[in-house]
Amino acid sequence: MVKFLTLDDVNVKDKVVLVRVDFNSPVDPETKKVLDDTRIRAHGETTIKELSEKGAKVVVLAHQGRKGDPDFISLQQHAEILSKVIGKPVKFVDDVFGERAKKAIKELKSGEILVLENVRYFAGETKEGTPEDHAKSELVQALAPLADIFVNDAFAAAHRAHVSIVGFTKVLPSIAGRIMERELKSLSRVLENPEKPCVYVLGGAKADDSLEISKYVLENGIADYVLTGGVVGHVFLVAKGYDLGEPNMKFLEEKKLLGLVPGIRELMQKYPDKIKVPVDVAVEVEKKRKEINVEDLPTKYPIYDIGAKTVEEYAKIIRSAKSIVVSGPMGVFENSEFVYGTKRIFEEIANSKAFSLAGGGHTIAALQELGLSGKISYVSTAGGALIEFLMGRKLPGVTALEQGRKT
Repeated sequence: MVKFLTLDDVNVKDKVVLVRVDFNSPVDPETKKVLDDTRIRAHGETTIKELSEKGAKVVVLAHQGRKGDPDFISLQQHAEILSKVIGKPVKFVDDVFGERAKKAIKELKSGEILVLENVRYFAGETKEGTPEDHAKSELVQALAPLADIFVNDAFAAAHRAHVSIVGFTKVLPSIAGRIMERELKSLSRVLENPEKPCVYVLGGAKADDSLEISKYVLENGIADYVLTGGVVGHVFLVAKGYDLGEPNMKFLEEKKLLGLVPGIRELMQKYPDKIKVPVDVAVEVEKKRKEINVEDLPTKYPIYDIGAKTVEEYAKIIRSAKSIVVSGPMGVFENSEFVYGTKRIFEEIANSKAFSLAGGGHTIAALQELGLSGKISYVSTAGGALIEFLMGRKLPGVTALEQGRKT
């Protein structure tokens, strides 16, 4: 288990607390309006609200988008959304660490909240570096002397060794916020000593990471079973020797996923009973669902879901599980003809008494659409950071917290 301090370990009353959150949200490219406030709400209802109620002078650091992208916008909107979320005024200054930002911080009263401008407006923010190097940056040198404590609540950005993620940990007492704490504690339950049997359900369209995750959790004795669906299932079926048919093979080729096949094949030979691939699939024939056994492949139709036999086989394994990780839907759940596999598997996970952890944008969207979010033990809002963690990689933001100043 990672070792870090939390809000329970410090007295924040009347202290200036610099809190790094992840407010990065989907933005309409035309209107520049924030489309989904999930992350703002998550940080606002927990860490930021708690700090304010405990009498801290709360200074919020966050990013939105990348320079040059349509979603690279000011955080003024985010501050307004945060104000509505926590039901109290939130100040905003369109400056990251200049004189106006410093003045606004110095004028803060206990319990007040200030959101600084998009931290990526500072050109040096996204440079990768060590905590020692980043502690010397303009951003840290300007803001650290005005603060008493640094709180990192941005688990979703913890895989980046950026200035505002790791730089303050060398010069300020550093603790984990509630979202960071929850993410790390929940992930440790499925990665360090999971209750057995432990089942990983890997689906969705992003198959690039599936080999590395499967390899890590199987070779380290973490997972007892890996169940595959979606595009991940396609790639694993190819590795097992199936020709999926022209439209499906062409899709995998275009997405440059066939390069994963040799590594997956080797893993499947090593763990033949632990990796499960679909035994039947659903194809689209004249806009309708038709199920075929994988023995009847190849097909001239696109594969959009797992079939009913696969659902039953996977459901039996899920029912016996004590720990479950799900990353990715089983098919094109947005199409009502092909929601079946995702709906049935996600319902089995939701109804299970096992500790369940779900993550990834499409996984969350599917859970919300099916009304199952509240039945999952923990839903992670992280994307890349979650995947890196599941691969067993060290996250710079977490390592910096562990090794940073404690007092």
